[in-house]
Amino acid sequence: MKGRVILFILVLLSGSVAPVPAKTHHSQRQETRTEPVRAFEEILDLWRDGKFNELYNRTIPSGKQTKESFIARLSSSERKPACCWEKLQEARVTLQDEWKSTLHAKVGIESKDGSTEFITKQFKLQQEDGVWKVSMSDITSLAGSGKKKTRKHYTSKKEKTIRTD
Repeated sequence: MKGRVILFILVLLSGSVAPVPAKTHHSQRQETRTEPVRAFEEILDLWRDGKFNELYNRTIPSGKQTKESFIARLSSSERKPACCWEKLQEARVTLQDEWKSTLHAKVGIESKDGSTEFITKQFKLQQEDGVWKVSMSDITSLAGSGKKKTRKHYTSKKEKTIRTD
């Protein structure tokens, strides 16, 4: 009888204390993988909302592009990230280490006419002072070419080619 009472008390005590799940290496790694995705979504939102100064601060400079030229290029671009569910799809993160990762994703890019184009690409992300940043060249490539392409059509052999450098 005494053994049953002790067993009963142990069962009651074990049920009243909820076990706290320990963070496993896998769950920590999964959280780390979602951080770059959330950060990239925030970066796309900054661009869509026209917050180019803040967007510039979330990029890793590449080449000789200045802050002013970066802002001018994005603000004059006829493209911007799409909204809502079209913005980012099929996101997968490959971690290189705690501070660097590569995001493989399909990004929806909206034109001025309202049409949406989907671009599947890899994006390089790097964490600096606790903030995930994306490569500036990855953002400018989504914005499209900074130069307008012109085509020349010639109808006869007598027309001269004019060089525009």
